[in-house]
Parts: sequence; structure tokens; C-alpha cells
Amino acid sequence: MGVKIDGILTKHECTLEEIKGTVAVDAFNVLYQFLTTIRQRDGTPLMDAEGRVTSHLSGLFYRTCNLLERGIKPVYVFDGKPSLLKENTIMERSERKQDALEKFRKAEKVGDEEGMRTYSAQSVRLESHMIAESKELLGMMGIPWIQASTEAEAQCAHMSSAGITDSAASQDFDSLIFGANILIRNLAISGRRKLPRKNETVEVLPERYFLAENLDALKITRQQLIWVALLCGTDFDKGVFGIGAKKGLKLVREYSSFEQILEATKADIPRWKEIENIFLHPDVFDPPAESLRFSPPQVDALMDYMCEQRGFSQERVQSALSRGYKVPEDANQSALSKWM
Repeated sequence: MGVKIDGILTKHECTLEEIKGTVAVDAFNVLYQFLTTIRQRDGTPLMDAEGRVTSHLSGLFYRTCNLLERGIKPVYVFDGKPSLLKENTIMERSERKQDALEKFRKAEKVGDEEGMRTYSAQSVRLESHMIAESKELLGMMGIPWIQASTEAEAQCAHMSSAGITDSAASQDFDSLIFGANILIRNLAISGRRKLPRKNETVEVLPERYFLAENLDALKITRQQLIWVALLCGTDFDKGVFGIGAKKGLKLVREYSSFEQILEATKADIPRWKEIENIFLHPDVFDPPAESLRFSPPQVDALMDYMCEQRGFSQERVQSALSRGYKVPEDANQSALSKWM
């Protein structure tokens, strides 16, 4: 779900070419994107000859090469153990996915392809073997990845604010709440996107959000921004019914403490102090320098894994490697070793 505070934030649309440097990327966030969007006409995910899902591998490989081509170096951060406060959210998401799966099966019976595409995407689950495959692929590509202690967005935010990376990337705004100095949304998503169940498309461009700029414009502190999020609802609590970002901002400006806000609104967020503490003092760490090193791709291993084992086009994989690592398509491992 994520924190819905975009209505009060200042964004800066940009091109991929304007985003340079190292970016901490919320891995689960992008993997879900790939599993949701990279699908066949009937809504089923891409699969290899053995029926194994490959949507996540396709998205991860080609998007990473696309980023590298434009001078962006992604460091993927994987979620760790979720907070106990997130149990209800996880349970609700699981129930929604099961409901979507049942609707998909009904649409499949009547041949409703649009319904199949919609409900198939809504029933997506990121399985443990997909996570392991993604990490294995990144290793072969020479791309660093980090295992977060808990929330990947918190770890991405820490790496960004501490100057370990230049920015953090996620579709959700939680990274800003966690203190990321720069949040990038729609990273490597450009062009036009079809709206679900509509014959309409919208233009999508990368967006940058600067924490300091937004706090100055809103005339609040990061703690007060967390209060806005608490009122709107987070992954840890549903918030207060009827209060969105704009109304939340008004209340935060009007009262000097969150207790006063709860009293004025007669709202009840029983564990708000624990949630505030998660955002203010998340369980994060400085990754060892060696874990952040980019290395040359293992070309032979990649070609075998992507093409021989998982059925991807050899020509497309070679072309992506050539563009991403800026070497001739017929380059051998020795030539690619000079990439860094």
C-alpha cells in the first residue's frame, strides 16, 4: 500500500539521463512491478519451456542494463523480516490476492481476457525461489545487492541520507518518511502506460522528490511528516478514516503534539508511538564497502542461464549486455573485465 502523501508533495519530472550516480533500489517493489506488468495477452506471466515464471528475471535483467546504459548504478535492497506491526497488512494483502485469484479463474472460464489480465496481476505473489533467482542473476551481472534487516525502504533511505548512495528508488513514499534525501519514482519507466480496464494511456516519466525541499515548503519537520503519514495510514496501521494528506497536514500545523491531534479528532491509533519510532529509528546499517562493489558480468554464465536454461533470446541478451556495459556485442570476458 505505502504511505499516500503525494497530494502534498512537490515532484520534479525528469528523464533517465538526468538521474546519475548510485541508487538504492527497493528490490521487492520492482520485482512486484515486473511480475505484475510483464505478462502475456491472457494475463499469465512469462514462462520458460518448463513452465517456470521468468517475468521477474526479464524485468530485472533488461531494466538493470537499461539503467547502466544511462549511467545509473543500482544497488538492490531486499526486505528482511517484517515488523510484527505489519501482520494485519500482510494478512489483508494475502486475502486480496486470494480473492483476485478466484476472480481470475472465473474470468478464465468465460474467456474474459481483460478480466484475466487485471485479476492475474492483482493475484501476484513473490515466491522465495524468485527472490533467490533474482539474487543469483544480480550476482552474475556484477550488480551489488543488500539484505535489509527489516524494511528495504528504510535501508534504502538510510543509504541515501548517509551518502552511501546518491538517492533511493521506490514507487512508494515510505522512503521519504524514513528520511531519504532524494526519492526517485518511475525509475526506468517511461513512455505511456495503459490504465487498467480502460482504453486510455497516460504518459509516465521518472519523478524526483527532495526531502529538504518538501519539508521547507510544507513548513514542517520530518517528525511532523511522519504524523501526517500516521493519520493517512501506513503499512503498520490504517490511520484515521476520512483524513487524507491535506487534512492531515492542516492538523499537524495546527497542533503541537500528536496526542493533541488524536484528542481533537477523537481518533484512536493505539500503537502510534511504536510506529513513529519505526520511522524515526529504523533497524538499518552501513553495508561493508566490499558489498557495494560493481564487478564485470559473468558473460558465459549469464548466456547459459538466461538463454539455455530460461529460454531468453540470445540476440536480445547480448544486445542488452553490450548497451549496458558499453562493450561490443562480440566482446569476450576479458574485454568486459575492463568495464569498471
